[in-house]
Amino acid sequence: MIDVKNLIKNLHPLETKVLLKYGLNDELTSAKLQKDLGYKEGHANQAFSWLSGKELLSEVSRTPKTYYEITDFGRKVLSEGFAEERIVDYLKANGAKTLPEIAAALNIENKDVGSAFGPLSKDGVLSMNSEKKAEYTGKELPARFTVAKALIEKASKAENGQLDAANLSKEELEVMSGLTKKRGISETPFKTIERETVAYKLTQAFKEVVDALKSAGITGNEIGEITPSMLASGEWKKGTFRGYNISIPPARIIPGRTNPYVQFLESVKDKLCSLGFQEFDGPLVETEFWNGDALFMPQFHAARDIHDVYRLKYPTHAKEIEEPYLSNVAAVHKDGGNTGSRGWNYNFDHEFTRRLIMRSQGTVLSAHQLHKAEIPGKYFGIARCFRYDKVDATHLSDFYQTEGIILGEDANLRNLLGMLKMFATEIAGAEEVKYVPGYFPFTEPSIEVHIKHPKLGWFELGGSGIFRPEVTKAMGIDVPVLAWGIGIDRMALMALGLNDLRELFCEDIERVRLRKAKF
Repeated sequence: MIDVKNLIKNLHPLETKVLLKYGLNDELTSAKLQKDLGYKEGHANQAFSWLSGKELLSEVSRTPKTYYEITDFGRKVLSEGFAEERIVDYLKANGAKTLPEIAAALNIENKDVGSAFGPLSKDGVLSMNSEKKAEYTGKELPARFTVAKALIEKASKAENGQLDAANLSKEELEVMSGLTKKRGISETPFKTIERETVAYKLTQAFKEVVDALKSAGITGNEIGEITPSMLASGEWKKGTFRGYNISIPPARIIPGRTNPYVQFLESVKDKLCSLGFQEFDGPLVETEFWNGDALFMPQFHAARDIHDVYRLKYPTHAKEIEEPYLSNVAAVHKDGGNTGSRGWNYNFDHEFTRRLIMRSQGTVLSAHQLHKAEIPGKYFGIARCFRYDKVDATHLSDFYQTEGIILGEDANLRNLLGMLKMFATEIAGAEEVKYVPGYFPFTEPSIEVHIKHPKLGWFELGGSGIFRPEVTKAMGIDVPVLAWGIGIDRMALMALGLNDLRELFCEDIERVRLRKAKF
């Protein structure tokens, strides 16, 4: 039984206006309240939440919707054309060229030229001749580029720059799948936006409440706070005021307590230190050199796409890179240097390597540590990393990794598997573990460790491997180096009994206080 008299005193104006405006047969959505009552989306959602909690509103349906929104990169494509189009036009006019020559002539980054060449080669539009130069074969660009340009143009003319997936043809959806992706919003023409339209209806109980509101003369326009402008104009004298409920208990005062996730991070440090590891650390802002080049990730290759980075607006570049490591790494990329490798066979870009970015992987700490490490030696770090990702139950756009290396003549794959098992079972608390072959430009062999979560199922815990000579010898190391980068956030899911990474950073202090770690 609802205490109507007490209820109407505590209704917020956002709720009151909804109750007085609509009837039992009206289907209410956020968009409808924004249109009819001038609410913002947040106000509409607040009203729905409060009314549902009072059992005056009930949910009737949820409709998922997908939209594709044009990005700044998409608008750039609209004016300049796709990199693939520009490359083909350039080779038509100038004949065969190396990938770095194309990049320099068109002012396109080496890695983007490499990313464009691969698909065009598969399409038969471009080929690589015996001199390692790209050349045009005479075949026209695939039809998907025409469709893609049409989609970008359509989105640019849309009022909000968005295309509704429901309004696209099968062919357009197929092309769109290559124009938008989970990662790399800044370098894709579109970003995917997924929303749910939730519809509500008022319950029978609202009738009694509405009658009481009308009898009391409550309209939802009552004054809740007096502003300086209202005092100056005298407007406050003409209005009526919302009632104040002085019987509401104050917020309880609670003592501080260590955050469970912080406790978990400390426990991982304690575990590794007890095993004889030394801790290393480094800055959040890094150069492309240490974040990728020193790890034998080619500047022109699509391998860079797995590490979509945030670039610094100012300053854009570091002043210098420490020698002799810059020269050593440049030589390794060009022809293998003294590593016995053939390298990547391109001219190293000394401007690109100084570019400043937010650290995208914990392995950068290992790259820094190699040239000053003791042999034998064991090192670890807990690094906060930044990489564009669609946030969901197992992905965050900034995250923690525990990164480590073991150097020594006798270091081997069996040692590495033992470390991975320790992380999965002793720290994460997983009962089911499996190892999967992986690929990382800086390790060979490369291994991913997967664990099974009771609710989320199997997911990757992290990657590992043995550093390639191209990585170690450039830093003056000539012994095997085991390396791993484990998603410590994901380990915490298991250890803290959670089902969603976002709960690690929950704003609800009560929920945070209730968590208990298993350690």
